[in-house]
Amino acid sequence: MSNSLFSKEMQDQLKELKGQLSKGRDTNSPEGENEKPTEPVLLLTQKQVKKTVKQLDSQHIDDDKVLFMQAMHGVSKLEDKNVRSPVNTAKTGKLDAATLSKRAAAQGSEAGDLGAGLSDMQALLNPVAGEAYLSYKQPTLQNKIFTQLKQGKLRWYDAVDIHGCTIEEARDAMTQLLSQAKQNNETVVKIVHGKGSEAILKTCVNGWLRQLPEVLAFCSAPPKDGGNGAVLVLLKKTKTDKE
Repeated sequence: MSNSLFSKEMQDQLKELKGQLSKGRDTNSPEGENEKPTEPVLLLTQKQVKKTVKQLDSQHIDDDKVLFMQAMHGVSKLEDKNVRSPVNTAKTGKLDAATLSKRAAAQGSEAGDLGAGLSDMQALLNPVAGEAYLSYKQPTLQNKIFTQLKQGKLRWYDAVDIHGCTIEEARDAMTQLLSQAKQNNETVVKIVHGKGSEAILKTCVNGWLRQLPEVLAFCSAPPKDGGNGAVLVLLKKTKTDKE
């Protein structure tokens, strides 16, 4: 019984290929007998073949299989275009306002508690202009730290853009962002409120943040972080059991 690793059909194809390679020229040409090979045939050396045989750990290698390995030398696998590329899931740092708003409404826990104590009317009674620079700090905060916040030297961790939100959606998104920051022990976040002709959301953010005891300070962001269309918020550091 033959120990061949290939089917009879493949063996016949290999023999045909062996015959073509041995001629090394175009057999369809009427002058094929006198022509030299049109392209050089790069074959594996016997040493390379023996090395491959050893790697395959097989003794069932006949002339046809040697010829096949020589013919397949240098052949590379075609790219499968039906395979879906992995999606880049790198964290962008900016959270979706609608998602945060829905999350706050669904959880109804700490984020809901933060939002429950906020007065929209108190915020709207103190309107600010779209180009106004916002600045606030608690008296206990060191001036040095507040200066670093205004200069953009304190790293912010997460951000939310509330452009196009209703007042309720903006409040929920902001409180959810602050709640997540507190849970993750993050001390600085960014809120992009925009400017607009009436600056309603900017006015609300300015009024809401002043009502939260968790907020140590906030100020309009440096130009590279949104300028007067965004605020950087400094939060109290969450105390751990070790502290």
